[in-house]
Amino acid sequence: MLKRTNGLALAALLGVLAAYGCGSDDSTSPAPAANTVDATPSLTFTPATLQVSTGATVTFAFGSVAHNVFFTPQAGAPADIPGNNANTSVTRVFATAGSYQYTCHIHPAMQGTVVVQ
Repeated sequence: MLKRTNGLALAALLGVLAAYGCGSDDSTSPAPAANTVDATPSLTFTPATLQVSTGATVTFAFGSVAHNVFFTPQAGAPADIPGNNANTSVTRVFATAGSYQYTCHIHPAMQGTVVVQ
């Protein structure tokens, strides 16, 4: 009788673990990059609008094509990211709530917004 009880308990435990996804291999799905704006080779900022909490750090990731980031002047806007940035990442802290628009001066059609709440 003891073996049967242990077998049932083990089966129940395995069922619970399977229901919660324990033991599953999810390594093929990369975790999304939190608070990251990609300056893409297709000349877009992705996402075009990023929402973050007050005090959040945002990473601007520059790929193989050079870009920069210039914020519309307003109180609370972080420092611009001048120059020709390629194959690097630069962070900025958004300490004040508001909506901060920015443009790439190399590619003026590239525009984005960080909304801080």
